[in-house]
Amino acid sequence: MEVTQIVLASRPKGNPTPENFRFEKAELPALQEGQVLLKPLYISVDPYMRGRMNDAKSYTPPFQVDAPLEGGVVAKVVESKSEALQPGDVVLGALPWATQTVADGKKLQKIDTNLAPASYYLGILGMPGLTAFFGLLDIGQPKEGETMVVSGAAGAVGMVVGQIAKLKGCRVVGLAGSDEKAELLKKEFGYDEVINYKTTQNLRAELKAACPNGVDVYFDNVGGEITDAVISLINFHARLIICGQIAHYNDQQPQLGPRFLPLILTRSALIKGFIVSNYHTRFPEAMQQLAIWVKEGKLHYKETILDGFEKLPDAFLGLFTGQNQGKMLVKV
Repeated sequence: MEVTQIVLASRPKGNPTPENFRFEKAELPALQEGQVLLKPLYISVDPYMRGRMNDAKSYTPPFQVDAPLEGGVVAKVVESKSEALQPGDVVLGALPWATQTVADGKKLQKIDTNLAPASYYLGILGMPGLTAFFGLLDIGQPKEGETMVVSGAAGAVGMVVGQIAKLKGCRVVGLAGSDEKAELLKKEFGYDEVINYKTTQNLRAELKAACPNGVDVYFDNVGGEITDAVISLINFHARLIICGQIAHYNDQQPQLGPRFLPLILTRSALIKGFIVSNYHTRFPEAMQQLAIWVKEGKLHYKETILDGFEKLPDAFLGLFTGQNQGKMLVKV
């Protein structure tokens, strides 16, 4: 069977461009015992994938040039030689960017689309939701009355982080890249204040005004000058959660910023980076709690969905220009 796939044509230097991707035809192998034929329904694009485009050691192997890119996919089983999966089942897995694919049934997770829409398993019930849940609750340990700041607040993780912090009784301040996103976060997601970092004349002054009692928890999805500004306001025993550094993903040379470790020392603050897979053994408990909050209407979610397999490169590139509100997906 002939399928279309998207391969890494070349490694980016700085910002990725459409030229780094190539569409090509490929032949799928015949099904073997334990395998299934899948048709993707939704394909996720995520900032961490930028790091995998580099030929560098990291927590996950790099993409290979001339090989398909891969990421989180919700797919429907078309044909099965797996005892655990039947045609029509909907599954979640790390799969290549292809119009159809053959996969090992043991590496797939069957999902319940009666509990939540299929796309949610790539968002609020998937990696972004789990990232928000464990990063905030395990590392940040928010307490009632504390102030928490979230960078990248209108992204897939940031939207969930802010809402969970509100459930825990925090004052929540976000940073986002447009007035439209700021208004959305306040009206629909309960943020107390949101600063448009692209238009502010004085980020530190606006942050200080929004956080009159300082910052107790900082959930960092961005890094760069935003983080420099937030760290200047941290309180004694503050917790800094390093989830993403999207401001630096396209850097060709390391940036030299403020040296803030003396402040971490004198404030007895905790700064910790994490990868959501660190918590893989606890995923079921988090998904159950997130699903309960969604069902009870305590967590809301926003998706930006582009239609068509051919839109995958555009969707990915859009992550770095802020085109998404919430989770960025492609519907195939």
